[in-house]
Amino acid sequence: MIWFFLVLLVVVAFVLAVFVLKVPVGGREAVAAALLLGVAGYALQGSPRMPASPSAAEERGGESAAFLVTARGKITNRTIPPTNHYVVIADGFARNGQTAEAASVLLAAVDEDPKDSDAWLALANALVAHSEGALTPAALYAFRHAAKADPKAPGPPFFLGLAMAQSGNFADAKALWGDLLARTPENVEWRPVLAAELGRLDAFLAAQAKASAPTATENTEPSEGPSD
Repeated sequence: MIWFFLVLLVVVAFVLAVFVLKVPVGGREAVAAALLLGVAGYALQGSPRMPASPSAAEERGGESAAFLVTARGKITNRTIPPTNHYVVIADGFARNGQTAEAASVLLAAVDEDPKDSDAWLALANALVAHSEGALTPAALYAFRHAAKADPKAPGPPFFLGLAMAQSGNFADAKALWGDLLARTPENVEWRPVLAAELGRLDAFLAAQAKASAPTATENTEPSEGPSD
């Protein structure tokens, strides 16, 4: 019976995407592919008789993806929610921790409109979340295209800096956030968040430099013995 309900759920999700979210004809294949990918993943890894409790790694990935979706909506120059149907669908996948499915849908979005900065940024964040915070070459490629599509958008440098910091590239993250803070108006709602993150990064780098600096005794050369 589990397969009957699974197929029914897929059909219902596709109908909602087509008739409620009004996914254009060109995007229906991407939605169908994402749904089938989920079914294939379940067929390979699913265990209907096991308790319905995800692993700790899956929970962390889901929380990270959901956080990035929420944060992307706040750190932006847009005043309205995304109008791109692909992005809306992908955000739904990402909030549920389905980062691979989200990335698949977003690939269709940027293929249809390579100048959609928000779609590129959503794709970059989905790839980062899917790799558990690592800044992969594919994610870096998406970040660069997001910035190229809208050079004034604050989202690409903010989230690229976040991914850099998570990957241990603190110096580049500091430079990126410092430049973004310098060109962000004082009255922007999320500016204090950026300033606080940059302050914490500065404090961490200062502590790291202090810990690795040689002490005074290490710099003092041993004195020579008394001469005859």
